Amino acid sequence: MPAEEDWSEADFSDDSATFGDRVTAAREAMGVSVAQLARQAGVKAETVLNWEADRSEPRPNKLQMLAGVLNVPLLWLMAGQGPGPDLRPRSGAAVAPAVMAELREIRAEQLRLAERLSRLARSLTGAP
Repeated sequence: MPAEEDWSEADFSDDSATFGDRVTAAREAMGVSVAQLARQAGVKAETVLNWEADRSEPRPNKLQMLAGVLNVPLLWLMAGQGPGPDLRPRSGAAVAPAVMAELREIRAEQLRLAERLSRLARSLTGAP
């Protein structure tokens, strides 16, 4: 399984971060789950997972609202320009590498399961 990068302020100062990376970083900086963000944004958790995995992007009206819910500037969310969320650990202590590795594995598994769920749901409804 390919390792995902650790979130840091440097990840969002260049062109390498995607929209999904920024949504994930802002959500994690707020300390909320995918389900909590989905509830606050008025969408399904699968929709948030799709945004975070760069499989889709919100419509313009949801994009503005999402920036507000995540408490980040719209320009940062869309293009990574300007100040983003504070990505420093809240406790001020360094996060253990093993914990970060496990969190990355869980996120990757969560994305795989969301895709599997989506395929199964499409097969039940007869959609391609």
